[in-house]
Amino acid sequence: MNKLKFILSGGGTGGHIYPAIAIANELKFRFPDAEFLFVGAEDKMEMQKVPQAGYKIKGLWIAGLQRKFTLQNLMFPFKLMSSLWVSRKIIKAFQPNVVIGTGGFASGPLLQMANMLKIPTLIQEQNSYPGITNKLLSKKANTICVAYENLERFFPKDKIVFTGNPVRQDLLEIDSKRTEAIKHFNLDPNKKTLLVLGGSLGARRLNQLIEKEIYNLVSKDIQIIWQCGKLYYHDYSHFSDKGLAKVVAFIDRMDLVYAAADFIISRAGASSVSELCLVGKPVIFIPSPNVAEDHQTKNASAIVDKNGAILIKESELDSSFESIFSNLISNENLQKELSENIKKLAKPDATKDIVEQIVKLIK
Repeated sequence: MNKLKFILSGGGTGGHIYPAIAIANELKFRFPDAEFLFVGAEDKMEMQKVPQAGYKIKGLWIAGLQRKFTLQNLMFPFKLMSSLWVSRKIIKAFQPNVVIGTGGFASGPLLQMANMLKIPTLIQEQNSYPGITNKLLSKKANTICVAYENLERFFPKDKIVFTGNPVRQDLLEIDSKRTEAIKHFNLDPNKKTLLVLGGSLGARRLNQLIEKEIYNLVSKDIQIIWQCGKLYYHDYSHFSDKGLAKVVAFIDRMDLVYAAADFIISRAGASSVSELCLVGKPVIFIPSPNVAEDHQTKNASAIVDKNGAILIKESELDSSFESIFSNLISNENLQKELSENIKKLAKPDATKDIVEQIVKLIK
């Protein structure tokens, strides 16, 4: 058998990049001699994160359409044509056995061209409400791996496989890492720890909430690890200097930060939700209302409906947060109930199951 070759594309946010890397790592484990190539958008974070994970990446000149009229939108047809042309050259030169897309701008033209060239394609859809790119690509894709039920509304039913989202394998066993985690983040082992996650770029409204509530939180004898995002680090790093929180732009050791946490406040991006199911800690989801089709609220609701987490809308934070959070940290029965229920929804074998589907497509 000739050496296997895989092209993967996923980017724009960590929620698209890390699933693609997790899939590549599992493929590499199964096929140590295989060759891998990632394709991303030229100016997005995948151009740094993918090489850090040890994979080659090529960039396309592509960006999404803005919701309002901008000069960028006028450029979109040219960027799309350029990306289709470059994707064709990449595929022809690399000769992949399968092309895998996990979402993001670059996956559209790449998978479209792979379909045109009759290369098998697999889409991994993280969200409970798919974006327009994956809806379009699904018509020609061979297999669509999903993380939520009832996606037949959007995708051809016979192509859907319910696998869950790929997650970092180092999260499968975090309980044993608590002592290491407390040391790593220089925490007080006798205090409860609140972890605030705003995503890789940060979340303005979450940051504003913690800024407003920080003295109240500290008065409850709680220590805070606050991942504010690189866009906001300059605005909030002074809270570290004051000793009120450990403010970080980005967290590299997610396994340790989850091991250290007793309570978590998080956005509801698909990858975060899947990770938090594995982690099994009490969670308050504050979904971003600024994403397509409000899919973060739908992601969180799928957990909340099974009594696995608490959801607070951004518009209700000022009126509801204090009472909801106070009740959570004082009610051990509620903490236990949320932890047990969210853990039931975990899909620890998602990455392996997705790779099984990719293996079926190899030709």
